[in-house]
Amino acid sequence: MLKTVIVGASGYTGAELTKMVHLHPELELAGLYVSKNSADANTPISDLHGQLKGLIDLPLQPLADVDAIAKHADVVLLATAHEVSHDLAASFLAQGCKVFDLSGAFRVKSDDFYTTYYGFAHTFPELLDQAVYGLAEWNADAIASADLIAVPGCYPTASQLALKPLIDAGLLDDVQWPVISAVSGVSGAGRKASMTNSFCEVSLHAYGVFTHRHQPEISAHLGREVIFTPHLGNFKRGILATITAKLAEGVDESAVTQALEGAYANQPLVRPLGAGQSAKLQSVQNTGFCDIGWSVKGQHVVLTSAIDNLLKGAASQAMQCINIRFGFAPLTAIV
Repeated sequence: MLKTVIVGASGYTGAELTKMVHLHPELELAGLYVSKNSADANTPISDLHGQLKGLIDLPLQPLADVDAIAKHADVVLLATAHEVSHDLAASFLAQGCKVFDLSGAFRVKSDDFYTTYYGFAHTFPELLDQAVYGLAEWNADAIASADLIAVPGCYPTASQLALKPLIDAGLLDDVQWPVISAVSGVSGAGRKASMTNSFCEVSLHAYGVFTHRHQPEISAHLGREVIFTPHLGNFKRGILATITAKLAEGVDESAVTQALEGAYANQPLVRPLGAGQSAKLQSVQNTGFCDIGWSVKGQHVVLTSAIDNLLKGAASQAMQCINIRFGFAPLTAIV
């Protein structure tokens, strides 16, 4: 069994990862860690996440000696802040660990991306070159031999899974940028309490207009510009992306249907719903699925893509990548 540790285990995504690792027959949960100064240090994870009580009662240990932890780990899951993952990944990789990073620290290969959008200078260009983007349905071959996997963001996952089949099939107009309007539940803002994610304060609103860090991530991996506008909704979990794009001349609904259904015919966690259908949050919440619906009128297509931001947008996609990397059955510990 592969000894697996989770760093940043106290958060919502960390709790989901903890449960999945525990349920995985080929993984051994070897440690749960939080920062040395965390108020949650030495607290059983089940005290923070009651759904784990009686199932996983391991303590959240302070991350004191990274090298010592790495020597006794095969797999490391980083559910940490971007700059923390940036600093930790190199240490774990140097000890031979396979690192699955759920932050944005290794998602985009660009000289000024991290200073512009994340507020720190990236000092590991060799790791950026080494990192494989973990969009599981599209990058399986590269994931299968990678030591550092950058698990995509939740908004980019929902957006790319809908758009990529049409772009790869050459079905979209080359000039008009696709417009992505996506709404996320407040769990995407993390577990730490603040005025921005308090249910009593949250009002459905757009944020990060033309400045959100996920726009360049989406564009970089789709190979074309998009307009991306995120919204915060007053619900707990899930993402619904509504995408409007102009089709190339002569492309009709049947071509869109063929591209989407063909792309995901052998991908059990992406469910094309069919033409005229719309994805719904309630169908994917607490699951690892992505549902995609589409409608065509004239030269335009409207795509809807729904995922659970904590699962397909984070934890279960990381688990998909683990299963691909080590040759386990693709749905192990996910469904």
